[in-house]
Amino acid sequence: MALKMGFSSFQFKDQFHSLTKKLFPWTLYALLPIALLSLYLYPLPFLPSTESELPHSISNTIISISTPPSFPSTPPPSEKENTFDTPPCDYFNGKWIRDRRGPLYNGTTCGTIKQGQNCIKHGRPDSDYLYWRWKPNECKLPRFEPKTFLQLIENKHVAFVGDSMARNQLESLLCMLSTVSSPELVYTNGEDNKFRKWHFDSHNASVSVYWSPFLVQGVEKSNEGLNHNKLYLDLVDEKWAKDMDHMDLIVLSVGHWFLHPAVYYEGDLVLGCHYCVGLNHTEIGFYEVLRKALRTSLNSIIDRRGSKGGKIDVIVTTFSPAHFEGEWDKAGACSKTRPYRSREKELEGMDGEMRKIEVEEVEDAKVKGSEFGGVRFEALDVTKLALLRPDGHPGPYMYPFPFANGVPERVQNDCVHWCLPGAIDTWNEIFLEIMKKWEEHPRYQE
Repeated sequence: MALKMGFSSFQFKDQFHSLTKKLFPWTLYALLPIALLSLYLYPLPFLPSTESELPHSISNTIISISTPPSFPSTPPPSEKENTFDTPPCDYFNGKWIRDRRGPLYNGTTCGTIKQGQNCIKHGRPDSDYLYWRWKPNECKLPRFEPKTFLQLIENKHVAFVGDSMARNQLESLLCMLSTVSSPELVYTNGEDNKFRKWHFDSHNASVSVYWSPFLVQGVEKSNEGLNHNKLYLDLVDEKWAKDMDHMDLIVLSVGHWFLHPAVYYEGDLVLGCHYCVGLNHTEIGFYEVLRKALRTSLNSIIDRRGSKGGKIDVIVTTFSPAHFEGEWDKAGACSKTRPYRSREKELEGMDGEMRKIEVEEVEDAKVKGSEFGGVRFEALDVTKLALLRPDGHPGPYMYPFPFANGVPERVQNDCVHWCLPGAIDTWNEIFLEIMKKWEEHPRYQE
């Protein structure tokens, strides 16, 4: 009897285990939809580590992988602060990759390009330089969105201030914006149209350029007068600063003019000079002079706008390297037709030092500007990506069809400025991403 009961107990357990094996998968199938629904309604607070892991439709809606995610409820203060501490996308390190799409605009139809940078119109025979995109290592740099840019500057005035590189970037921007809205030239003044302003009626937005190659007050050398520049490092150039109250966003771009011979002043005191042969001044070079000039300019913006409770955004485009191969006035001075590979050309020497100074001064200005809350600064760090593009300059095609009548003995080359369209369009793609990030994270005062 005991044996029979033991056998029945064993048989019951066996049937129970068999039934459990059959029900367990069905239980999982029933719970899976519930789990997915829970994830949909209450998403986990993380994003993939790179944009490439996201579906295309989602990746196009974010600025960079540093953008904080949305939460179903307000997190504790400590968590909320941490979401803004995530480092932004590093656009500095990356490589140039092939892009079959090419530029947004056609250099033969965009009417705002300075003739010397209109390489297509001037007969440059190769076109490979038009089909490259900058790919940062850590994220994706979206293609420029003209409509988005215009929406972000609606009812605002964007001013490009500096040397001819500021103008070069401005003309690139105008050409890209012109693909969706035509700007009207409303003001022009100065030799070679060094002061100009355009207006986009569609968004009541203005874009202007101010010639100020040192940002501070100075007297430029000329053929008839001084053979060196005179710079007053403690005084901002009022040619642009006087209009500061009417600017909402300033893009500063300087560097190359500091390489020219110059004498430097602070007040009535001569600090020294750079390459001032025949003058009884101490040679001090130009690195710290660039630092002083940029600091004076950024401090002036803080003092004039931030201290009064005003709101203004400031971007400093870092130094853009030249690519002369030998003498600047010889044929083939920048004859390369492909970008350097990421490790083929290192950022070093003068190019690296100029960039370092500009980035450091921007970081210093961020600290000073944060005291007021209404002033924002950012470095548009393009030095390395520009260094890798020796193929992007006009070269001999700064002049129309320079070899139409054979190869002349001497050909002047432009290996400083950039063909339009071309590599410099990337500057404005990063510019837009900075603006989009600012739009997502308003000022503390707002």
